[in-house]
Amino acid sequence: MTVVRKLAVLGAGTARAGPGPAAPWPARRMFPLIATVALVVIGMLSTTWWGPAMAGKTAWALPDDLWGTLAAAGRLLHLHLGGLYTQPTGLITLPGAAVILVPVAAVADAAGISLAIQSAHNPQPAVWLLAGPYEIALSAVTLFAADAIAEHLGTPWFRRAALTLAEVATLWSVSVRWGHPEDAMAVGLFLYAILALARNRPSRSAWLTGAAIVIQPLVLLALPVVAMTVLPRRLPGFLARAAAPAAVALAAAAAANWDATYAAVTSQPNFPAINHPTPWAALSPHMADGVIAAGPARIVAILVACGCAVVAGRRWRAARGAEWDGGTLRDVLWWAAFALALRCAFEPVVVAYYLWPALAVALIVASESWTRLIPAGIVATVLTFVSQASWHGVWIWWVPMMALLALTLLLARVPLPWPARAMGPAGGSLGYFDDGRGDQGERAGDAG
Repeated sequence: MTVVRKLAVLGAGTARAGPGPAAPWPARRMFPLIATVALVVIGMLSTTWWGPAMAGKTAWALPDDLWGTLAAAGRLLHLHLGGLYTQPTGLITLPGAAVILVPVAAVADAAGISLAIQSAHNPQPAVWLLAGPYEIALSAVTLFAADAIAEHLGTPWFRRAALTLAEVATLWSVSVRWGHPEDAMAVGLFLYAILALARNRPSRSAWLTGAAIVIQPLVLLALPVVAMTVLPRRLPGFLARAAAPAAVALAAAAAANWDATYAAVTSQPNFPAINHPTPWAALSPHMADGVIAAGPARIVAILVACGCAVVAGRRWRAARGAEWDGGTLRDVLWWAAFALALRCAFEPVVVAYYLWPALAVALIVASESWTRLIPAGIVATVLTFVSQASWHGVWIWWVPMMALLALTLLLARVPLPWPARAMGPAGGSLGYFDDGRGDQGERAGDAG
């Protein structure tokens, strides 16, 4: 409580100092820009300097998952589509994940830098000095999308700064630790798609959704939620545009090598001996060498997400074909976060960064008030770092992580029962703890 009050006092003047919509883009996105630079610097230093030094190693502490996608990008660069889903790429997502890394593969190729994976003979791969900053910067798309939505909702300036801080803390897992910029970029583009729908721009939203899907189809879990906000007569066109990029990319890959493409995309192999098995592992198809096929379980998650969207979407009928109010946008975002969380609930094998998409979206909802943002941000940050533990038991990893994820979603939607208002230094009310209603006073102060 004391910490929250101090934050409120500190932010009382700052909240009214934000630039308006007519301000230059760098001024309006100052917090995501600063956070991106900080994450790049910290990420590069932690992987090449103090991280290895603390572990007593000379090899850099790099994200293993990035190298396969980078190899796939190198094959795309040389138009070798038939090798997109063959070893050593290990690619099991749609081709867009490799497409976004083609620029760094092209620069490395022009400079004569090898894309070879880190090994005992290559402990400090020079390509990381190019790929690291690039993939972290790509991942930061989510920071800009979250801030754009917060600005659209009229979130006070200082609370937007706190939102960015919470977002960048959780983004570390998917970008620096695991090297999956495709997940972060897909979620960021999907958030922009939701914002476009909130502004009644369905065509733009559909193409942004399509771009997100072709990069990482995990956003398909939240697509039913978005579909429920589209007018029925516009829905076929919306879905056609959203499906077009993925259909074209996948058709090209399948035409070049049908067997490899079909096997990778449909089976979705995962490794329970390396990652974290869940109770669903016993019910999932088992492949060779102890590998589990995650594809069937993901279909179940999508079906459950569809059911949730149908139930929740009834309240959004009035918003179809019009600009949304703030309450509708927050409600859609929360259900999108819930749908993304279903991946972890039904996945037979979970990796720590699977938790991130739901956290990223839920934190935007939590930014409605300090009584939501502070507890949700704390729990999300704790979950991000605790989930990196190497425990493999269902009860010692999956159950606690799911509990923390559920708690984050709950805190994002329901404020803690703290006092309705906090007193300023001179006894005056600051209006920060009234479940978002204090925003009206803050915006009134801006106008004055």
